[in-house]
Amino acid sequence: MEEKKESFKILMFPWLAHGHIFPYLELAKRLSTTHHFTMYLCSTTVNLDSIKSSILSEDDAAASVKLVELHMPSPPQLPPHLHTTSNLPSHLLLTLMKTFQESRSSFSDIMDSLKPDLVIFDVYQPWAPKIASSKGIPSIYFSTSGATALSFLHHLYTVGSGATFPFPAISLPDDDLPRRLALLAQNLKDADDDFAYGAMARSTDIVLSKSSRYVEKKYADYLSALSKKQIVCTGPLIAADAKKHDDSEIMKWLNGKTLDSTIYISFGSECFLSKKQIAEIAKGLDLCDANFLWVIRFPAEEAGTGIRLIEEELPAGFLERVKERGLVVSKWAPQTKILDHPSIGCFVSHCGRSSITESMYFGVPVIAMPMNVDQPMNAQLMVELGVGVEVEKDHENGVYVGEEVAKAMNRVMVEKNALYEGLRSRARRLCETMREKEGEEVNEVAQQLFKICAKNKK
Repeated sequence: MEEKKESFKILMFPWLAHGHIFPYLELAKRLSTTHHFTMYLCSTTVNLDSIKSSILSEDDAAASVKLVELHMPSPPQLPPHLHTTSNLPSHLLLTLMKTFQESRSSFSDIMDSLKPDLVIFDVYQPWAPKIASSKGIPSIYFSTSGATALSFLHHLYTVGSGATFPFPAISLPDDDLPRRLALLAQNLKDADDDFAYGAMARSTDIVLSKSSRYVEKKYADYLSALSKKQIVCTGPLIAADAKKHDDSEIMKWLNGKTLDSTIYISFGSECFLSKKQIAEIAKGLDLCDANFLWVIRFPAEEAGTGIRLIEEELPAGFLERVKERGLVVSKWAPQTKILDHPSIGCFVSHCGRSSITESMYFGVPVIAMPMNVDQPMNAQLMVELGVGVEVEKDHENGVYVGEEVAKAMNRVMVEKNALYEGLRSRARRLCETMREKEGEEVNEVAQQLFKICAKNKK
């Protein structure tokens, strides 16, 4: 008779962004349903409500994860419905980060109540592992940025220059991202003067990375050498679609398009385009004859209020000119269902980590238009893997212009030459590899976490 393993309680504590929360939730679901863990996920009310409405109602696996409310102050400029980065106006981001730091006592109380065996924490709360350590509880850092960006940034921190990074496909100006990260550090309580504010150094034995080792192995190995921690890749952590057939307007529209004929354009839920940027992408679409589905997002207080209407943001006459081949929407769109649709031929993306992971998982080539933070490195990774092309910026002012957007779209979608066939075939092979290995990678995560919990119990 097989010996029953002890069950351990794990508390997941992601940063307040959907691009962080949903990978944490997906890992929690998999550890809870197939391994010996009781999983808790801690976040603010608005984020927990989002989880309940978008996932719990459709996915029984998510019901196994227990949701825990984090109590955070609500200054006048940051009411509870803005305790999330989703649709947050950009000028309030630092306010959200500062306010989040004031939730330490709430998190400490949660730990006293739950008495977890392990905490899995995110980069913007360096105080979380310190609280855990004070209570004799091990903690693990889970990076949603992926091994490529993290290894480059660690190299930059350690050496002082990206010029000597051993993988020349990845590069950034030496003073670009570090300057922004230093600014964030000023708004983090208990941040150590160490890489990632001390998150990696305080992580017990291992660091989790939202990566596939079979895609980013050399970067994970280099990061391990720099950090002197074992890097354990979680796999892609793509949520399974509960509804295989969706009768929404978007899916009905896509059903009317032919195989690989349509460009999907989206810059995520937290990257808001200016009117000028929207106009340049529209110009690119005017100069390209392919079908397209374009999702344009506005901050929460502007969406649906009449402050920014799609018709007013787009160039005059654009919607009429493209009505036979284009659909433009401003509401939430089911991105994984869209990428999985046979009519989608490529994905014009800002290259947020979740977006590039989903594009690889569904075998869709990327036309990269990175905006900030780790997105340029994600775009470079897609080019290195041979599953993406990057839109050239205007050399004089460093912005995207319509002619270059059109050039990239036409190269990939209209000319349908060897470039496209190569992108598509490599994307499909990458998709097959990631899907084949994802269960194996989650099993490795589970084994490592179990070992740490068991060791701490002795």
